[in-house]
Formats: sequence, C-alpha cells, structure tokens
Amino acid sequence: MRAEAMGSQPQAEPAFADASRNDHAPPVDWQRVLRTVFVSRALDALEETQLVPDRKVLYQFCARGHDVTQALLGLELTGRRDAVSPYYRSRPLALSLGLTAEEALASTMMRTEGMSGGRDVGVVINRPNRDGPCLLPSCGGVGTQYTPATGWAQSLVYRARVLQDPAVSGSLAVAHGGEASTATNGFWASLNIATTERLPLLYFIEDNGYGISVPSRRQTPGGDVAANLASFGNLRILTGDGSEPLAAAGLIRTAVQAVRAGEGPVLLKLRVPRLSGHSAQDTQAYKSPEEIADERARDPLLKLRQAIVPSLISDATWSALEAEAGSSVRSALARIESRPPVDGRTVARHVFTERREDGSLDLQVQGGQRADGVTPPAGTAEARPQGARINMLTAIRRTLEHELAINPRVLVFGEDVGRKGGVHAATLGLQERFGEDRVFDTSLSEEGIIGRAVGMALAGLVPVPEIQFRKYAEPAAEQLHDCGTIRWRTVNRFAAPMVVRMPGGFFKCGDPWHSQCNEVQFLHAVGWQLAMPSNAEDAVGLLRTALRGNEPVIFFEHRFLLDGAAGRRPWPGDDFMLPFGRANRLREGGELTVVSWGAMVERCEQAAAESAVDVELLDLRTLAPWDREAVLASVAKTRRCLIVHEDTITAGFGAEIAAVLLERAFHDLDAPVERLAMPDVPSPHAPILLNAVVPGVGDIVAAMRRIASA
Repeated sequence: MRAEAMGSQPQAEPAFADASRNDHAPPVDWQRVLRTVFVSRALDALEETQLVPDRKVLYQFCARGHDVTQALLGLELTGRRDAVSPYYRSRPLALSLGLTAEEALASTMMRTEGMSGGRDVGVVINRPNRDGPCLLPSCGGVGTQYTPATGWAQSLVYRARVLQDPAVSGSLAVAHGGEASTATNGFWASLNIATTERLPLLYFIEDNGYGISVPSRRQTPGGDVAANLASFGNLRILTGDGSEPLAAAGLIRTAVQAVRAGEGPVLLKLRVPRLSGHSAQDTQAYKSPEEIADERARDPLLKLRQAIVPSLISDATWSALEAEAGSSVRSALARIESRPPVDGRTVARHVFTERREDGSLDLQVQGGQRADGVTPPAGTAEARPQGARINMLTAIRRTLEHELAINPRVLVFGEDVGRKGGVHAATLGLQERFGEDRVFDTSLSEEGIIGRAVGMALAGLVPVPEIQFRKYAEPAAEQLHDCGTIRWRTVNRFAAPMVVRMPGGFFKCGDPWHSQCNEVQFLHAVGWQLAMPSNAEDAVGLLRTALRGNEPVIFFEHRFLLDGAAGRRPWPGDDFMLPFGRANRLREGGELTVVSWGAMVERCEQAAAESAVDVELLDLRTLAPWDREAVLASVAKTRRCLIVHEDTITAGFGAEIAAVLLERAFHDLDAPVERLAMPDVPSPHAPILLNAVVPGVGDIVAAMRRIASA
C-alpha cells in the first residue's frame, strides 16, 4: 500500500494507494461526525416517507451511504479560503460546514428561507462564507462543478503571488462528484488545467458503482477511473473503501494535507454504497436483491457503530445524538410549515444587480470585486478625443492594458493570448508587460476557459477570458448559461461578473466556423449582458464599463471592424465609459427609422447617404439591455422602421425588436416593420457567396426606398 505524490518529475510507478485497511486513523471528532450524519439521515427519511408522498418536496436526492465520508471531509476543511464545488448529493458535506437543518429543509420544500428561495432544486447547494469554507453555487448539470473549482484553486495561487493575500495560505478547492461525472467534458478539462498548473485542488470522488442505472464499467474502462489515471502526470491518486470510516478518515486527512502542503492536485476516490435510488423516483429495479442486500451490509454508519461503540462513544451517547438530530429536524419542519410559502411576485428579481431605495447597489454576498470591497473608478460618459484615429483592435488592446495597469484583480487569458498576443493581436505585448500570472495561455478547451473564469469571479477576481471565435463558444455553452443564472438562482447570494471577449462575424471572406455572429443565442442566456460595438470609441467605452461593472458580459468584437477604416476613432480617454442600454443616434431624420448594430451600422450609414430618404439611424451598441425607448420614440416620429443585422433572419434579434414595435407602437406605424438580414444559411467561404447573403449597401438602399414610399 502506497500513498505517494506524483509531482512534476516523472515516476516509474504510479502513485496509487488503497487505504481500506489502514489501522492508523487520525484523531476524529466522532460526535460531530455523528451529528452531521444523523441530521442528514433524518432529513432523508422525512423527505422520503412524508414530504415526497405529500408533494411538499418534488425532487429528493438521498445521500445515505455517502454521508459518513462527507462528514469526515467537512472536519478537514478549515482554511480561510477553502471552497467546495458541490453536486446534488453533497448535502451532508454542506451540513458539516454549517448548513442548518432548517435551511436544508426549506430548500427542498421550496421556501423563501432556502438556499435558492424556491428557485432551484433543493439540493442544488450554495453557501457563501467570506472567512472560512464556502460552498460554491452548484448546478443541476453533471460535471459542471469541476472547472469552477479549478478556477477557485487558481485564484488561490493568484491571490498569493499577485495580490499578496495572506488569507489564502494553505487553502484549497474541492471538486466533489460521483464517479460517473468523471466521464464528462468538465472533469477532463479541469484535470488538464489542474495538473498542468499544479493547482491546490482535491478531487473528492464518490464511487457508488452507478450513474443512475448505468454501471461504472460503462463509464470508464474497467469501471475504475482512478486506476486509469494512475500514470497521469502531476497527480497524486488515493483510493479506499468509504464504508470503512476509520480507514477513510485517515485517507481523507492525508489527501487534504497533501494539497495544503503544495503537492498539487490529489484525486481521492472512495467506494461507497448508494443506499437508495438515484432519486426518490428511482426504484432501483435494475439491481438484484442480492446486490441491494450487499450494499446495505456495507452501510458506513453500521460499520462506524461497530468500530467506536463502546470503545470511543457509549451506546447511550450514540442514541442521544440520533434522537437529538431527529428532534431538530422535526422542529425545523414545524417552523417552516408555520410560515407562508414563497411570494410569486419576487420571481423576476435578482437577474442583474439591483439598487436599494437609497440608490446604493444591492450587492451579492460573494463573487466579483465589489463584494470584496473594491469599488472601481466611476469614469465619465464624455469622450475626450486624443491623438490620431485608431482602429478598434488598438482601442481594445489599449483599454485592456489600462485596466490591467490600474486593477491588479484583472487577468486576461485564452488560447494564444500570451506570447502570440492573440490570433487577432488584441493582447499583443500584454504578457510582456504584466507577466504570465495575469495574461496567460490556456489549454484548448472552451469549457475549461469559461468554467475556470466562473471560479475566479466567485473568488473576487475580474477574469477576462477570450473565446477565439464565436463558433468556438459552443463547447462552453453550459458554463456560460450556468454563469448567467448564478445571481438569480442563489437569490443574490453569489454572482460571477466577468467579461468574455468573443470575436466573430465576416471578414474578407466567411466560413461556417470563424464567421458566425449568432448573437441572439446569448440573449436567451439569462443574466448576461451583450455589447456589440461598431467603432473604436464605443468599444473603449463599453469594454471599460463591462470591466468595471458587476455583471457577466459578452463583448462581441466583429472581425470586419477590428481594422476597418470606418470604425476608427481617436482615443476617447482613460476614463471614458458608456452606459449599457443607450443607443447612439447617428443620423436624425423624419421618414424612416433604421435600427442596426455591429458591422451593419457602417453599411446602413453609407446606404442612408445614397438613398435620398430622410433616415434616422440608431446604433443599438448593446443588445442586452437594448434601448427600447429610443427605438419607440424614433418610430413614433418617422412611422416606419427597417431593422438590419448580420445574424440569420429567423428568430434573429430583429424579430424581437419588430415584436416590441407591434405591441407598443402599432398605431404609430404607416407601413409594416421590415427586417433585412442573412437568410437561414451558415456564413459561406467564397467572397461571391458571402456577398450574396450578407446585406450589402445596395440591398439596404433598396429596402429604404421601398419602405419610405409605402
């Protein structure tokens, strides 16, 4: 039996340990362990036998069999900046870290006092803690916990090296999951990052033999991911039997101490019985009676009683602790049921940052620099042009450089953003000036890039991840969507502000992979803001507002505009900031309102000059939020509207604008609202084909004249 670390040097033998028969258990507060386990089991029993049948709990995920090892792990999480990225069976661990029975029960019963106020499934856990172990907001998606945990682990390194924060000393991150989740993209993305960077991250993997009904042998060769990872570099692997609590306690302590000592990531896999179905609806018909009986015989609580009663704890103490837990859960139920249910009128709150009655920001408890007490400079909406006109690419780079210089919490990362300076050169020279801790290359995994950014943002940093091209964001879609809903689903307990830079759109040619816009997809991603500037000045103002703001933002950098002559503007000043949701009226007119954004704005300007139509042209600049009132006011004057965008026409954002006009300005219109956009095809490669589908100046002129004469 060995428990050796796999460091940066290659080793001839894998680091692999089976501590199931370790007789040298460390001192353990067994009464605290029992309190946690007894409360957990009392909650499970109450939900299974009463609350689920009575439809007071709609989704129930029992942790029976997983609970003892989780309680043991909770004893070891004492660092001031420790964090756990949990999953749906992590409730015993949450209880060990301070979650009360009442809050746990209020969560599954969908009450206001629960962790999500009834907005999320009750075992989708979150628990802020600014001076001690916290539970990062979990998600319902399997495997989504791994890359945010990695980001938190990297934030610990960053805070120590860059911010010189003594509070992070010896702290770690824990990624908690079942073995089936190790088959997911998130796990492998996390593992690559953590081992490459040798981050302080513990993978706490519970192997109950199943992913719902699918056995482990269908998830990974031989059914043992730890064995298959035995030769993975920079990874220490420990494995044992979680149904043997004394041995498991020693193994858990060994794993935690190794990570705290700076040995890099450790993967600890414990075999545990799942003493229930996957959820309350799961009858386990796929298991034989013999298998179920064998699992019950491996109940770690039964094994624990055999091991410590009466040698360490008397039978009377055991019974008293169990009775106390049952009483506390019943009392919690009585208090919860004495209160009114959730108020449906509040369900739309906390999608974005709100203001209190006195005008101050109603900040999240944890996540983002503002929750850490950092207030960025206010800036000014007045441009103070300086020097010659610069292109949008230079404007973006210069804005990033300035914000990196004044705010040590800002860090920029993505594929090729370091030494190369980005495939579009937006980060050229930034790594040389600010170092590899603050501007760095990542592995080729968009899931890893965005998930890592989520963890960093939750830790109080200002991550600026780059997705190299818009189409490449698709592997990160789950992390993007989950990030946007954090504030809402935790009722403002957490938020993860960040700025995701994302180039896209056509250039000199197109193709289905590098030239996509599809910005409308992010308008369905609740909680995200979206900026799509058409010129260098707006790019500066919107990017700086995003970097100093308190929301997750998609900052779309159109490839055609990065060096386009029409988008060049003088530098507007180091403090120039533009508010989101305020359109720019580029032309004033009385015959036709034209609404556009991004690369189509330039073409609309040219068309307006050629059309002989008195056009009022609005550049929306941001689509989430978008300036409804400016569009409505313009249409009330001109009584006609044309919407021009590059995205495909069916369900593009132009359809939303048109719908709002029909709802709120129908009687102002003298002609139908029209849209001019790409047909429903991918961006083609050949320039002739590209020009056939992207709205051109001639197409826009013709549409302007037709609508104005209607």
